[in-house]
Amino acid sequence: MRIGVPREIKPLEGRIALNPAACMELARQGHEVFVESTAGLASGYADADFKNVGAALCTDPAMLYGSAELIVKVKEPVEPEIGLLRADHTLFSYLHLAANRPLAERLRDIGLTAVAFETVEHGDALPLLAPMSEIAGRLSIQIGAHLLHLPQGGRGVMLGGLASAERGHVVILGGGVAGGAAAAAASAMGAHVTVFDLHRDRLTAMRALGANVTGLYPFSQDIQSALRTADLLIGAVLVTGGKAPRIVNHDMVRTMMPGSVIVDISVDQGGCIETTRPASYADPVYVVDGVLHYCVTNLPGAVPRTASQALCASLIPYVSILARPDWSDNADLVSGINVMAGEYVHPAIRNELT
Repeated sequence: MRIGVPREIKPLEGRIALNPAACMELARQGHEVFVESTAGLASGYADADFKNVGAALCTDPAMLYGSAELIVKVKEPVEPEIGLLRADHTLFSYLHLAANRPLAERLRDIGLTAVAFETVEHGDALPLLAPMSEIAGRLSIQIGAHLLHLPQGGRGVMLGGLASAERGHVVILGGGVAGGAAAAAASAMGAHVTVFDLHRDRLTAMRALGANVTGLYPFSQDIQSALRTADLLIGAVLVTGGKAPRIVNHDMVRTMMPGSVIVDISVDQGGCIETTRPASYADPVYVVDGVLHYCVTNLPGAVPRTASQALCASLIPYVSILARPDWSDNADLVSGINVMAGEYVHPAIRNELT
């Protein structure tokens, strides 16, 4: 199989889907690996690192896409990448198509096979989404704590407080991988943390983080009450393959304190807060009714070295299978198919877009 790894062109996205160690493993298996020049630089990998493990370097994206059958990348394709995709390509990346109808329609019309990282399922787990969700959850607290500083426009609160000062209050919607990582980070900082989730086992796990963490069922009245004292609101609600449900409406945002902060990790799937809109690292912060919003669609892109290593470790077994003619025998990968032969395949994508 000819496998292509393009350079990511989303603003300030420095991750690479396959690092030199992963490329070496694929070459050892007999595959041809093509890497676009400079694709690994932001993650700390020079072109020579890829050449030394047997990968071929492509000087431009047209050469890369023209050489490969299987395209493995991190973020969804954008213009001009979409124009380089062909019907005989298999695309393997994060896609989030339920919240991106224009891209979904383009991929469907091209006729290729698109397998989304975020919908590959192994039992009840999402093995290719989990490492990035954990990173995004941790980053949401770091970013939120920084934005709460007065020079950033925040209300001047230190999340952990002091012996003679109140703790900051962090409210988290969703106690899965991302929300759980956010809760652990906020709890370790000493904040007062309230996590809302539908599942009792998740709430139990959140409470086990410490006496400063409360787990509650997401009754609307309880969420509204918590938001009135929230310094930082984290959106971390996930519906596999589908759009995130809107848990917090605009009126609820208006009840939050001036200078408080929202970080919506769910933004890739449309966001779970009504005032969420996609942003990039080039212009990450906007303000609605006095509340700072940080809704960057590629949060883990801020730490490309860490994120690339974590992603590659999860990806390589699946890329090895996807590069084989019999890959459709693998139930995990089949669950991840979003588009194939001009049709929407994943049930959540079909339900949302047809």
